[in-house]
Amino acid sequence: MMKYLQLFVAALFMGCGVYSPYGASTSGFSVSKFEAIHPLVSATSALSITEALVDRVQRQSVLKLDSDEGELQFSGKVVGWTVQPINVQGDETAGANRVTITVDVVYTNTLDEKLSFQRNFSRFVDVSSSDDLFSIEDQIVDEIGLLLSQDIFNSSLGNW
Repeated sequence: MMKYLQLFVAALFMGCGVYSPYGASTSGFSVSKFEAIHPLVSATSALSITEALVDRVQRQSVLKLDSDEGELQFSGKVVGWTVQPINVQGDETAGANRVTITVDVVYTNTLDEKLSFQRNFSRFVDVSSSDDLFSIEDQIVDEIGLLLSQDIFNSSLGNW
């Protein structure tokens, strides 16, 4: 009996493609390099956000990165980078700065167009006012990139 069960399970896994909620084998996704549209955004920052999205999809799904156009396609632009003083103290100096990054993302699902969207995502981090923002820019972008990638993943593939 156990032998038949093992054969059944083996046959089941051998005959299956990659799981997809759409009833078909979804095997690939592609992410075009995000463009740095806002004047304060460096090309390196836009690339870091792109890589954060690629890493997130690879870690949290069974999809494989497709160098061509995958069945699920992401593209985007970094359209906002703002720094606002927060925690203003009695002497009217800011105790911290809030750095906000906004990306405009286009998600195309070639298997089900109803799931495609174009949408803005924004996230922020608070940084001490004594820190030089330019010297810790990579750290800021990495932290915000992780947050943005989770939001984008949840909006596009969270229905799995």
